[in-house]
Amino acid sequence: MRQFANSVGHNFLGHTVAWYKYTILGFLIINPLLFHMVDPYVAGWALVLEFIFTLAMALKCYPLQPGGLLAFEAIIIGMTSTKTVLHEVEQSLEVILLLIFMVAGIYFMQKMLLYVFTKVVIKVRIKVVLALIFSFMGAFLSAFLDALTVTAVVIAVSVGFYSIYHRVASGKDFHHHDHDHGEDDHLDALTSEDLEQFRAFLRSLVMHAAVGTALGGVTTIVGEPQNILIADRAGWEFIEFFWRMAPITMPVMLMGFLTCIGLELSGKFGYGTKIPPKVLSILKDFDAYEAERMTNRDKANLVAQGFVAIWLIVALLNSWAAPGLVGLSVIVLATAFTGITEEHQVGKAFEEALPFTSLLVVFFAIVAVISDQDLFAPVTNYVLSLDGQGQVAALYVANGALSAISDNVFVATVYVTEMGKALADGTITRDTYDLLAVAINTGTNIPSVATPNGQAAFLFLLTSAIAPLIRLSYMRMVIMALPYTIVMSITGYLAVIYLLQPMTDVMYDKHIIEHHSAVTHIEEPAHN
Repeated sequence: MRQFANSVGHNFLGHTVAWYKYTILGFLIINPLLFHMVDPYVAGWALVLEFIFTLAMALKCYPLQPGGLLAFEAIIIGMTSTKTVLHEVEQSLEVILLLIFMVAGIYFMQKMLLYVFTKVVIKVRIKVVLALIFSFMGAFLSAFLDALTVTAVVIAVSVGFYSIYHRVASGKDFHHHDHDHGEDDHLDALTSEDLEQFRAFLRSLVMHAAVGTALGGVTTIVGEPQNILIADRAGWEFIEFFWRMAPITMPVMLMGFLTCIGLELSGKFGYGTKIPPKVLSILKDFDAYEAERMTNRDKANLVAQGFVAIWLIVALLNSWAAPGLVGLSVIVLATAFTGITEEHQVGKAFEEALPFTSLLVVFFAIVAVISDQDLFAPVTNYVLSLDGQGQVAALYVANGALSAISDNVFVATVYVTEMGKALADGTITRDTYDLLAVAINTGTNIPSVATPNGQAAFLFLLTSAIAPLIRLSYMRMVIMALPYTIVMSITGYLAVIYLLQPMTDVMYDKHIIEHHSAVTHIEEPAHN
């Protein structure tokens, strides 16, 4: 019997360290006691903090299992219901489809992406310029695509770079597969030193690009999921949305790029590391090797992937279909025109996205608890009690703080709905509603870079294949994002106070944006 119990204990969360297992068990024991014997509100916040803990320990244990147990228990003890969870999933169906199909679609274009980015890394020798290119590309692509798609591109390229070097450092040729590129035990000390430097180099580029997705994603309707929601509720088209956000997004973007330059020049917060000469030499050799071996069929595949990439951008820019469905079309086109027709070849593309998709659905269960227990209600009531400019500034700060510890899509949904109710009740005017909607969008997009759970793209990066390879943990992401968080958040706050109202008035006068007078219909969540 004791041996059986030991086996059960060993199987619980597998090879995870014992203290982590005991911590999760402690959470599972204390939550029902807090909920039924202390206060549901306290229990709700305890659950949120516990889930954040599982995200922070993602490299110790993938958050799906411990986070899933917490969510499962929350439903059983009555913190939320399966109906509310399903509603949250339905509300975010486009995000789920995006993860499943778009990330898989990017997998079939990684040859072309690796080809392009290898050229960039080899040709651009100045690290500051290279970092700025990655940040700018992240911002530009996110403005016209979406942050998750761009993050998937960065992950695919980074894994490609890492596997090339690790393959050679392990004594293999370029054409050999490197299935164990996470293992370093067989590398000698000198090679390991280069590998650590290369990891730091990749970490900095990945973080610059990730923050870049936030800089660009806030500017347009298609950049982030909540942008679409807010624009729909406010009745704004693509161009009007861009101009309404511009008084805040343009100064923040400028300061973000300047921060990128400053971090690389100073070498602080984990930035500034240059690519090791040996690694650069290997990448150059790989580029030459690929060029020599490239057949007409390979060239045709690159051209086909290039055209598929153009289709991807044009389709998303024109909103011809939901991003997830566009991703499905990318899979069909990319595989059809590159000769990939076997089921197991297609199946590999989904290995990266499906674990994170499962984790995201678990996250929606935590969001359902936040909703059912009204965890954000005190903040909402406080903001609505303020007047004038203080209300707009407070909403920016509140959305930023809550998005950093929760999910920016959920926070935006809650507050745009609350402001819609206030507009319908006559508590605020239409002009004030427009300003508050801008504060909600920028508040949920900009300060949320503080933590990986603030933005889906950051969480996707943390739980991706590249994170353990380059030693990108939760706390390291927080530390590396800290200077960006401070600069971008303060810039956004000052822009809300000093630029938003004056520039909005100017754009009204010049008829760049519409002046709405009608009350926009706001649909309330079904579970409320």
